[in-house]
Amino acid sequence: MHHPAFPVQWQPLVDQAATTLRALALDESAKEKFCNDPLLRPYMHKVSQRYVAGRTVADALQRVEHIIAQGHAASAEYMGESVRDEAFAMAETEVFMELTKAIGQRNLNCSVSLDLSHVGMTVDAELGYRNTRRIALAAAEINREVMISMEAADRADDIYAIYARLHREDGLHNVGITMPAKRHRTEQDLPSLMKIPGRIRLVKGAFLESEDISHHRNSPELAAAYRRYAQELLLSGHKCSIATHDRSIQGDLSALILKERIDPRWFEFESLIGLGTEQIAELQARGFPTREYAVFGDEHFLYVLNRIAEEPVRVYQAIIDVMGS
Repeated sequence: MHHPAFPVQWQPLVDQAATTLRALALDESAKEKFCNDPLLRPYMHKVSQRYVAGRTVADALQRVEHIIAQGHAASAEYMGESVRDEAFAMAETEVFMELTKAIGQRNLNCSVSLDLSHVGMTVDAELGYRNTRRIALAAAEINREVMISMEAADRADDIYAIYARLHREDGLHNVGITMPAKRHRTEQDLPSLMKIPGRIRLVKGAFLESEDISHHRNSPELAAAYRRYAQELLLSGHKCSIATHDRSIQGDLSALILKERIDPRWFEFESLIGLGTEQIAELQARGFPTREYAVFGDEHFLYVLNRIAEEPVRVYQAIIDVMGS
């Protein structure tokens, strides 16, 4: 699919740039360099400010309060992934516990989002399950959702297994799951996930993956798959989040919702901070439930590069941000 910001003849270069950025996002040695090098870190922070709510729980809560004041629900995620040290996974879990407690104390309309590999899954699946269960129990006490993010394809089986276990063994129906429309396996995964009562957050999917695993990010096949899965979710009455910035898809699905008179208790449109806020503002003004997703913390390397890769024209914005005061 041609990106309208660039001439048609540039499209192969644009696609190559996006692929390179996504590959860089998955390079843990590059992440270590950019996030910890005293010369590079300040530039990375400048670029990230557009997409990240801040570095601390207090920063995130301030942004969440702003989001709620605009009429949207919020979701807050403490960024991090691929933790391979048990003590660090335990310490990071405490940040999520602090976040959840603060949301309850302030009675904020805000869910908590996380990567299972951030809280121990890559150390041991049982550790990831136990730490996520702690967070989900705390969130259940304040009647808030916990949304599990999707990660690289080789982690999908473990993620779905832990998600199902939290429901079937613990009855934690406040836990939801992120499902990427781009993966071919989603066609088989969706019916199984719809048997579990947690919210399904439907995204296109940002990770760099081979064509035997996923549709190309800008392909018509991905757009068609997203529409198909979203329609199935909406018409089924299963709780879902329509998490896309694609105006065409938003328009088609909002028309479907109105035509079928779908109950607003079972769906929401979601946007990421720094991207498409005006779109969910328009949807909110039309009476649709909306949510804005705010991430915070220092581990923003993968997240920010994937956001730029989704729209390579954002490279220009990144240069402006770096050069600005």
